[in-house]
Amino acid sequence: MSTSFQVTFDAADPLALGEFWCAALGYVRDAPPQGFASWEEALTAWEVPRELWNSKNAVSDPDGSGPRIFIQQVPEPKTVKNRVHLDLNVSAGRTGGERLEVLRAEAARLEAIGARTVEERSELGDTWIVMQDPEGNEFCLQ
Repeated sequence: MSTSFQVTFDAADPLALGEFWCAALGYVRDAPPQGFASWEEALTAWEVPRELWNSKNAVSDPDGSGPRIFIQQVPEPKTVKNRVHLDLNVSAGRTGGERLEVLRAEAARLEAIGARTVEERSELGDTWIVMQDPEGNEFCLQ
């Protein structure tokens, strides 16, 4: 049996966090419901108060192979380390200095769109970079 899943993030600003993950992963924002040209049109038609328009967001892999990311607004800020995090495999098939160069280049690209590098780690011959998205959620580059 195969079970599909999505990854859910709590956030202060779901739209902005969704933009970051779209840029980081090559994802796109979920399309508005059929019959609506935009989310704004749909939310207006459904009479959703404007202050709730940024309460939820979802982004997906345009190829359909990666999991959907759902982002929900919460009132409290992130205060502790994530117990679950994403690992972004950006250096598949590379080793040594070439692998490290790819990891560092991707870290720089993600920093330019709002991420923060926490540390570079090596263990048992493997190296990865621990990062945080704009809201402080940890993820790793491998």
